[in-house]
Amino acid sequence: MGRLLFTGGTVVTAEGSYRADVLVEDEKVVSVGVDLPAGGAEEVDARGRLVMPGFIDGHTHMDMPFGGTVTADDWASGTAAALAGGTTTIVDFALQDVEGTLGGAVEEWGRKAEGKALVDYGFHVAITNLTEEIKAEIPSLKDRGVSSVKIFMAYKGTPLYTADEDLFEAMQIAREAGILVMVHAENGDVIAKLQQQALERGDFAPRFHALTRPEEVEAEATNRAIQLAEVAGCPLLVVHVSCAAALEEIHRAHELGQTVYAETCPQYLAFSYDDLCREGFEGAKYVCSPPLRDAWNQEPLWRGLQIGDLQIFGSDHCSFNYRGQKELGRDDFTKIPNGLPGVEERAMVLWTLGVREGKIDERTFVAVLSTNQAKIHGMYPRKGTLAPGADADIVLWDPDLEITATVENRHGNVDYTPYQGMTFRGGPAAVYVRGRLAYRDGEILAEHGSGRYVERAFVPPSVGVLA
Repeated sequence: MGRLLFTGGTVVTAEGSYRADVLVEDEKVVSVGVDLPAGGAEEVDARGRLVMPGFIDGHTHMDMPFGGTVTADDWASGTAAALAGGTTTIVDFALQDVEGTLGGAVEEWGRKAEGKALVDYGFHVAITNLTEEIKAEIPSLKDRGVSSVKIFMAYKGTPLYTADEDLFEAMQIAREAGILVMVHAENGDVIAKLQQQALERGDFAPRFHALTRPEEVEAEATNRAIQLAEVAGCPLLVVHVSCAAALEEIHRAHELGQTVYAETCPQYLAFSYDDLCREGFEGAKYVCSPPLRDAWNQEPLWRGLQIGDLQIFGSDHCSFNYRGQKELGRDDFTKIPNGLPGVEERAMVLWTLGVREGKIDERTFVAVLSTNQAKIHGMYPRKGTLAPGADADIVLWDPDLEITATVENRHGNVDYTPYQGMTFRGGPAAVYVRGRLAYRDGEILAEHGSGRYVERAFVPPSVGVLA
């Protein structure tokens, strides 16, 4: 691959913003500085653009079975949507087969991605059956370049649900193995009882998805996971934090010096419980877990991003079609597949509602989308920074680009968008993956299968030093 010199732009990193050129050669960043000599490199005019490290989405679900169906986006359409949102690397959840092994999950997801992925990728393993044999297998994940496992405290009555004693033992094993434990923190026992009671009353509408998963069950499970991790001496990542009550538990852990990382997602800042109450069955389009909350929770979440209690911003992209998939729960909200598309909109939501509204600055934008993602997910400094030796994953961000979301201009494979009619102000004009132009002005240019597997190694960053 040849040399590229990005000139005239403003480089934005987790440390700050400054005018500089970026020289790229052989898929890597060579240097960043003022008035760099071209030396025969092809010049890329970045005037009027913000030059950022490629975004990393550590929370996606491509081609994943759930509730008797499979997500609408496979690795071709899902990574196309990622590219269109400025994301150059994803970490997807490889779901353990109930009768299978963790290594088998990694191999199966590798086959799903092969020949389709347009961006670089890694895998978490989502554990669905934590037997003694599976516990013994956890340390071997490092040999496969997998540095994290996800354990579900919710979904009682399904293979995903994990009892506390098994969660705790997995934390102990992970601590010794250098594996990061991620939790879906909701009290599955209480949710199951509330759902049973709702159905017995005849409460079938989508809004009861939220009413049977109240904020308290997320806060309680978050606190419980934090306490178990403290006893186990294990770093913890709480994913998709949706409400102030759960965030308070995380803030308290930080005040006590505990290593707890936390993520929130665009749907919790762009939508609210009111969307679940839309007329007819339209609310099903907004069913995800944890559920959408009352809008007043959004300000505390923004504050969490500002002060670093929430260090990463993932999409939890888990797309299901409205017709034929969300409709499975037309007569029973518990059968609505849980999840929303969002990998394409993630950065644009954060810029439009966050940076443009003065809730976060450009530095925090890059930190929670890229740099902190790379650090927590074990791929820094190869990813997440514009520094010599890093992969030349680059987003040329146009802060004035306007895009109004419609089904027709989305790059995924879903028959609706929850963002229908929302105008984003700020978006990627061009995206480079390892120095190769992959997206420009709405058009996907990368070839299927051009994405590469990224081996990851978890070296716990201190919460206090994350950007």
